[in-house]
Amino acid sequence: MGFGQIRQHRLSDDIVAQLEAMILEGSFKAGDRLPAERALAEQFGVSRPSLREAIQKLVAKGLLVSRQGGGNFVSEVLGSTFSDPLLHLLEKNPEAQRDLLEFRHTLEGSCAYYAAQRATEVDLQRLTEAFERLQDCYAQHLNICRTEEGAADARFHLAIAEASHNAVLLHTIRGLFDLLKRNVTTNIGGMYALREETRDMLMRQHKALYQAIMERDPERAREVSNQHIDYVKEVLAEGIEEAHRLARAQRRQTTGGRLAKGGREL
Repeated sequence: MGFGQIRQHRLSDDIVAQLEAMILEGSFKAGDRLPAERALAEQFGVSRPSLREAIQKLVAKGLLVSRQGGGNFVSEVLGSTFSDPLLHLLEKNPEAQRDLLEFRHTLEGSCAYYAAQRATEVDLQRLTEAFERLQDCYAQHLNICRTEEGAADARFHLAIAEASHNAVLLHTIRGLFDLLKRNVTTNIGGMYALREETRDMLMRQHKALYQAIMERDPERAREVSNQHIDYVKEVLAEGIEEAHRLARAQRRQTTGGRLAKGGREL
């Protein structure tokens, strides 16, 4: 009877597993700098050589980047769901903007559902801070730029994703955060111009979403999230249709003018 060799377990493997878990759960985000090696070794209760060995393994896996004299960072690549050129195309294409809203409908509804079920007290505190910042933007709407308001709106939805405790949902939202932020900024600018009640409607929808999560009502949270995205789609669709009508009217005016001019020349 043969026996397989027993592989000796290394302390660095335990450190790798713990750091990987922290990256996956979002405790360390793409681009984040890890604490100094001495401090991190003390937090884990391990020697610096063991920690250094673990970091080297994570660098080899592409999860960390070591910068000489600058420390260790979570790889920026982990924060990119799409390449920058593709993000640029998605941002400029009107049909892709519709697709993004449909994607948000599914994604954010699920985030809200699970956040209402799973959020910890720490999550709820972070969500409250994000919600209050968004409300401040609404209150200062005459003195605040759309970009800042869009960023606060996107951070509120990111806080919901973090509270969902679903790693796939969280990293998908984070990977799309810049696109989401720009999408929200563009949307609210167009929506405010189309409907006077838009600001009040968005305030009420975000408040209802926040309350549903705080009250731990997952079905209500998902429903409100879906209603919010549906409202955005509805208003923006009106804007697109209005632009099409205006373009048709201008074409008719141009064509009619040319025909009249041609008739006089005859």
